[in-house]
Amino acid sequence: MKVEIWSDVVCPFCYVGKRKFENALKDFAHRDDVEVVWRSFELTPNFEPIPGENIYESLAKKKGVSTAEGRRMSDYMTNAAKEVGLEYDFDRAVPTNTFLAHQLIHLGAHHGRQDATKERLFKAYYTEGQNIGDLETLVKLGAEVGLDATEIREALIAGTYAEAVRYDEYQAQQINVRGVPFFVFEDKYAVSGAQPTELFAEVLGKVWDEFKPAKPVPQLVADGPACGPDGCD
Repeated sequence: MKVEIWSDVVCPFCYVGKRKFENALKDFAHRDDVEVVWRSFELTPNFEPIPGENIYESLAKKKGVSTAEGRRMSDYMTNAAKEVGLEYDFDRAVPTNTFLAHQLIHLGAHHGRQDATKERLFKAYYTEGQNIGDLETLVKLGAEVGLDATEIREALIAGTYAEAVRYDEYQAQQINVRGVPFFVFEDKYAVSGAQPTELFAEVLGKVWDEFKPAKPVPQLVADGPACGPDGCD
């Protein structure tokens, strides 16, 4: 079963949604047969960080509200994250553009380390206050999950995976993704938002029952004496 998830690394609901989905997947009997693919989605593709501007000021400007309201919104997300065991520290968060980070996630996928790369970037941004738009920071974070530092630097400078990011975003437009996280199961069923773990579990079960792979019937290449319900030959 294939599950594609469109998300942005600076989307607080995306990290929460990742945990809720993972909690459902953990208890899913067929979890080893589920392929999870992370797809790129930039909430603010043209974002240019302003030196010294904190996350509350950046959020307030984006939403057209006061800085105090930006802080209140962040406090709400901090509490929501705690419910699934995540620690958000918005006081340390660095507003940034995520285009390079998405390219790193694609590089991680190329080496079978996509989920580990995604998880490391989430933690770096929300908990550790690292600038995930900075090239050298991304090189360091990628190396921590087993990617080659030289390859990371060269790929990000050259934009090796830039087109892959844009294609993910094109696909999102084609299927009318308006917000993230956005989960697509077997190209047929979609779940939008950080839904409860119970709902993800229900969808996994429903999709599996409908699309579970048929077991191949062995081709008989030799037939000889044997015993069956009615006796032996």
